Amino acid sequence: MRWALAALALVITGLVMWRWTARESGESAFPIPGEAIRLQVEVLNGTDIDGLARRVTRFLRRRGIDVVFTGSGPGAGSTMVIVRRGDTTAAFPVRDALGLGQITVDPDPQLLLDVTVLLGPDAIAIGRHP
Repeated sequence: MRWALAALALVITGLVMWRWTARESGESAFPIPGEAIRLQVEVLNGTDIDGLARRVTRFLRRRGIDVVFTGSGPGAGSTMVIVRRGDTTAAFPVRDALGLGQITVDPDPQLLLDVTVLLGPDAIAIGRHP
């Protein structure tokens, strides 16, 4: 019984030390949105494919991009990354994460976001598991 308690104490101590060092080094299991880049993004589905915006939102969030709104948008022939405030450099991390998208500038300060992603049919493969 004493050996079992001693082993349990060792395991707990090891887990606490591991967690403490991970916290000290700034490690996290997933990227924290906005930690490296501070962009606020909306993702709009410009296709008739159900769930595409939701799937792409999850994909972008896993890559550390802060998606603050997901919904439907106007029809799009291809995916567009639209800069809403700031300069075009705000769109590059989003386009790089997606691997596609034409960057355009259409400022709209009322939206309170940096980038709008309007998904077209070319975005079907984003976020799909092989």
